[in-house]
Amino acid sequence: MRRLAALAAFLILAFPATAANKDIERLQLQIANLGAQVSELKRLLEQNVAEVKRLNESLAEQGSAVKRTSQERRTEDEAVRLALKDITDRLGEMQERLQAGTFVTPAPAPAPFPTAAPDETQPATPAPFATPGASPMAPPPAPRELYSQAYADYARGNYDLAISGFEEYLRTYPNTEFSDNAQYWIGECLYGKQKYAESIEAWNTLFRDFPSSDKLPDARFKKGLALERLGRRSQALVEYRYVVDRYPNSEAGRKAREKLNAQ
Repeated sequence: MRRLAALAAFLILAFPATAANKDIERLQLQIANLGAQVSELKRLLEQNVAEVKRLNESLAEQGSAVKRTSQERRTEDEAVRLALKDITDRLGEMQERLQAGTFVTPAPAPAPFPTAAPDETQPATPAPFATPGASPMAPPPAPRELYSQAYADYARGNYDLAISGFEEYLRTYPNTEFSDNAQYWIGECLYGKQKYAESIEAWNTLFRDFPSSDKLPDARFKKGLALERLGRRSQALVEYRYVVDRYPNSEAGRKAREKLNAQ
């Protein structure tokens, strides 16, 4: 009986222990599975982070490429505009020089009057009475001829003659397509004579009388150069900044930008 009781007690104690071990094994298995899932999730997360980083880097490279391309295109467009403006300015100057050489021609010498022996049988005809101080009014030269002659004098370095010619042009033809040019070249002549203050006044007159002239960018830039010659550097920088702000794509704007960058 004692043996049977002991065996029964052993069996009673053994069954719960076996059941507990199985529960522990199941929990351990579940924990192991969860650990594997966490590791897999961690691996996927790391892959996603790496992929997002790669995509960000790719987007950054593409953005830089687009920005660089846009900048290069703007630079090319600017270079093309400057080149076209330079060509246009050169063509205009060549046209002015051509006009100066085409229209300035020496006046033909007057043909001599034929002479005949006096007819002694006819009474001499008295000469008409001339009023003292009276002189026939000569017509003014044509505008292009007058302007071309003045510009030809400027091109040859005859600044005084050129100034006189341009001033006569402005007095005779104050409102033609070349009037603003004449005023501009007066300033250039004075600048060439190193009369910088007078050249500034000439260009100020251009600004006042011809506010829509296409010579304004060049005149503003040259005014800055004249101010520098006079030692008025701060005022010259104001003129350069004005040209860059108002006429950024002009040849004068490019030169003014170089002056500002060199300060």
